[in-house]
Amino acid sequence: MTILSPILAVAVAVAPAQAAPDISGAWEGRITVGGQSIRIVFNVAADGTTTMDSPDQGARGIAATSAVEGRTVRFIVPVIGGRFEGQLSEDRRSLTGALAQGGMTAPLVMERGEIAAGPVRPQTPQPPFAYRSEEVAFDNPAAPGVRLAGTLTLPQGEGPFPVAVLITGSGPQDRDETILDHKPFAVWADALTKRGVAVLRYDDRGVAGSTGSFAAATSADFATDVRAAVDYLASRPDIDRSRIGLIGHSEGGIVAPLAAQEGAPVAWIVTLAGPTVPGGAVVEEQVRLMGLASGLPAEQVAAGGVVQAALMRAVADNAEDPAAVAREVEAILVGVGQPQRQAAAAGAQMSTAWYRWLVVHNPADSLRAVRVPMLAVYGSKDLQVSPDQNVPPLRTFRPEAEIVILPGLNHLLQPAQTGSVQEYAAIETTLAPEAISTVVDWVAAKNGL
Repeated sequence: MTILSPILAVAVAVAPAQAAPDISGAWEGRITVGGQSIRIVFNVAADGTTTMDSPDQGARGIAATSAVEGRTVRFIVPVIGGRFEGQLSEDRRSLTGALAQGGMTAPLVMERGEIAAGPVRPQTPQPPFAYRSEEVAFDNPAAPGVRLAGTLTLPQGEGPFPVAVLITGSGPQDRDETILDHKPFAVWADALTKRGVAVLRYDDRGVAGSTGSFAAATSADFATDVRAAVDYLASRPDIDRSRIGLIGHSEGGIVAPLAAQEGAPVAWIVTLAGPTVPGGAVVEEQVRLMGLASGLPAEQVAAGGVVQAALMRAVADNAEDPAAVAREVEAILVGVGQPQRQAAAAGAQMSTAWYRWLVVHNPADSLRAVRVPMLAVYGSKDLQVSPDQNVPPLRTFRPEAEIVILPGLNHLLQPAQTGSVQEYAAIETTLAPEAISTVVDWVAAKNGL
């Protein structure tokens, strides 16, 4: 579900104010949070396109906007509720100001440099393509104001074709599920379409070309977006409405069966690192495994586990009362020595509708209810949705499902050393070839290709 993974989106172009100073370049500085020094980078292209990176947290390309008034420079990051405001130096080489997010404000001095070239991602598809690509958009009747924009890739020929709808993991994601310059959904679309399966991938609501509010939505709302996508595809003469399937990564592996349970007429489902137990249990195990992988002493990991379990209980016990969640989370964290501001920020995050829903939702209900053919793929080194935790329940309530655990792969289905989130950016491979062949071969077989 990528609960702890970076929140990424596509850049938003912003036109600089008339006659304002040129602030293009990479503005880098450090903030101190919880005793840790974290790099923050704002990248401003010559056309004003602005993104934020947090390299130490493994996040790149977070959508931002920039504005200049005199010598005051502002960077706004809507998807994380972040804002920087600072004063430009006389030589235009530094910014002195503060970064605010979630009720916390930290001083931040930023130095100007060159925008670094992105890392090598050899699997990202490049034109010319051996298939057709069409920009599409469709409304969600269940959510007024939500219009979803995406890309539909179609094999050569007239069709009608089988089709896969790709469903992103946690956080505001673009249609490629871009993370650390990897574009896994573009890779999936390329591989499947070359095999004869059309693919629809779309920006999450409120991201890039899609409208609506991401922050106000839960996974249940995202399931209605999937239903809208299926209905749109079923209306097209070049799509075989009897061969529409869903492929969901991480949280998308919760959304896919939920959409089917709620009536989306699908023929098959693939989950990639999909949770099968309540979100609270996933978070607890995630935190434990990441602590051990980072080399923390076992007793420290155990102590942290006690606190994490208390936090999850506070959320679950007050799932219908966000104010109570915020109060209890803050009290727990202050009680173990966390600064009040940080504790309050955590309380605000955990009291959101999305977080509360995810903690208490049990994916087993929809997984049991949906009886279409299903493939579940996991990486053996996944620390975010552990196969040891999530595969046994699935085998119990969906014994007919095909379950594949691929050795040595992480949560993103990359070949990994430890599975740590910190490795994601350094790995050039976007999707392990064995992951691609496992999914594409299964989907092709289910669709008679």
